[in-house]
Amino acid sequence: MAVTWAVRLVGICLVSLMLGCATGISREARSQVTYYGSFAALQTAPDEHMGKIVMLGGKIIETTGSETFSEITVLQLPLGRRDRPQDGDRSRGRYLVRSEEFLDPAIYEKGSLLTVVGRLSSSEVRSIGGFQYAYPLVEAIEIKLWPRAREAYPRVHFGIGVGASF
Repeated sequence: MAVTWAVRLVGICLVSLMLGCATGISREARSQVTYYGSFAALQTAPDEHMGKIVMLGGKIIETTGSETFSEITVLQLPLGRRDRPQDGDRSRGRYLVRSEEFLDPAIYEKGSLLTVVGRLSSSEVRSIGGFQYAYPLVEAIEIKLWPRAREAYPRVHFGIGVGASF
């Protein structure tokens, strides 16, 4: 009987580990990645890396659509645990994601975090406040839109009387 419980416990631990190590991007998409360098290197010399499959993360600045494709402007952020972008101020720049699928701007909204696997297809120069900026362009293979973090509210509430709290 003790052996049965030990086997069950080991099984539960293994399943927990496998679920805990899961990533936001599918194994199939991850296996296609051919570029493992820095985002700064991509941005400095995009022509050297054209056609490579990249995995990048970031925060959505804007999502637009046309009759033929959707485009997301992304503020690059480093990837952390489970390939989720680490929100903060450590960005190395911006990039564009294009998809042949319709990406609804109400879902892919400003401020949302995403991870994308895609083919680096070109670089486009656009203006940011009068400054000419080269955006690496990624043709999406897979996009993971991360759920927004829950708002942190105090776990303890102190109050005196009816309707007064501090």
